[in-house]
Amino acid sequence: MSPLAARIHGARFWLRDARAPACLLDAPPGPVDREGLVRLDLRTEDGRIAAIAPPGTAPADAPSLEGGQLWPGLVDAHTHLDKGHIWQRAPNPTGDFAGAVSSVMADRAAHWAEAEMEARADFSLRSAYAHGTVAIRTHLDSYLPLARMSWPLFTRLREAWAGRIALQLCSIAPLERFDGEEGEALADLVAQAGGVLGMVTRLAGGFGTPLPDDFQPRLDRFFALAEARGLDLDLHVDESGETGARALREIAATALRRRFPGRIQVGHCCALTLQPEAHQRETLALMSEARMRVVVLPMCNMYLQDRMAGRTPRWRGVTLVHEMRKAGVPVSLASDNTRDGFYAYGDLDMMEVYREATRILHLDHPFGDWPRAVTADAADAMGIEAGRLSIGAPADLVLFRARHMTELLSRPQSDRVVLRGGRVSDAVPPDWRELDGFVRA
Repeated sequence: MSPLAARIHGARFWLRDARAPACLLDAPPGPVDREGLVRLDLRTEDGRIAAIAPPGTAPADAPSLEGGQLWPGLVDAHTHLDKGHIWQRAPNPTGDFAGAVSSVMADRAAHWAEAEMEARADFSLRSAYAHGTVAIRTHLDSYLPLARMSWPLFTRLREAWAGRIALQLCSIAPLERFDGEEGEALADLVAQAGGVLGMVTRLAGGFGTPLPDDFQPRLDRFFALAEARGLDLDLHVDESGETGARALREIAATALRRRFPGRIQVGHCCALTLQPEAHQRETLALMSEARMRVVVLPMCNMYLQDRMAGRTPRWRGVTLVHEMRKAGVPVSLASDNTRDGFYAYGDLDMMEVYREATRILHLDHPFGDWPRAVTADAADAMGIEAGRLSIGAPADLVLFRARHMTELLSRPQSDRVVLRGGRVSDAVPPDWRELDGFVRA
């Protein structure tokens, strides 16, 4: 236990001499520095934040962060817990998207069963919990009959983790899977579980390639399934380097035409960066008008996109995050896949995601309000209250020795202290060996 953690005890206490991102506070209690940080003292009472005050307010004998950073619990709005940690038995032989699809599909057909899926998902949740995550949305491969086993399983996991991690469930299946009776059955399954309706688009070709004749009717049907059941949407969109992947614009236009009442989050949107600027501007304007949100998966997209054997990648594979923000489209960051064919690495650590995203996407100089992308903005996309330093909010906090942003982003911060309801958490990431019986090659 760290010296700071050892000094935190009881139901009511002050934490003094901390720095926090000003963008996560309702009202900063003092001047904001050039990195967007503000110094403060914070009091917790009975598991909630009771006061946020200027430095020097807390008693001199209160536990001190010595200028270290204090963040709210982290929020991961796009994961795939059903796929996680299968790499040892189902590696991606090429590291590209096609290799990911084939390796995961083969593993799903051969191995996915209730006990082993639960073991892998629980391992992932315990990892995220130890790192300080308070909310996760997971996409679940929703093919019948598999979905009739996996959705009840993850519903039980959601209940088992209630009060520790707020777990949301979302379907993922190709758009055409929502045709006919199967589409009705999948939408009913999602609605009965209180989930989010999701699908993936797979358009290809060049920018001038006409969209398939059946694309818009299928898209309208998908929207209609959600409308009839009062479901929000979360869609995997244009996750490729093909300029003919233009579903993003059509989704925004469809949402506006239908006056869709629910939340819409879209993920990836990689192809947008390769399309003509006029198309980009039109798409972003429609997305803003439709009140859409984007979740960006920088580590996974850099891993998969523009990968060719023996050739250095020319393209980062990520979308127009700065332009989206400028157009009024909220952007969050998330883990995506963890140790499966789509991404060979990761540990559901949102501070790792933020650190790597800062480098990949240039979320610095200035850092601005990008800390919201792994906290408050991600929580807003999920429709939950989390990711803010507010009076009355749960004292789910992450404390870092790092004082400045370059200190925070230069190391993994493995010595962080996590508070849950104002109490020091003793959770540690689980040992990989726990999964040997399920995923050994």
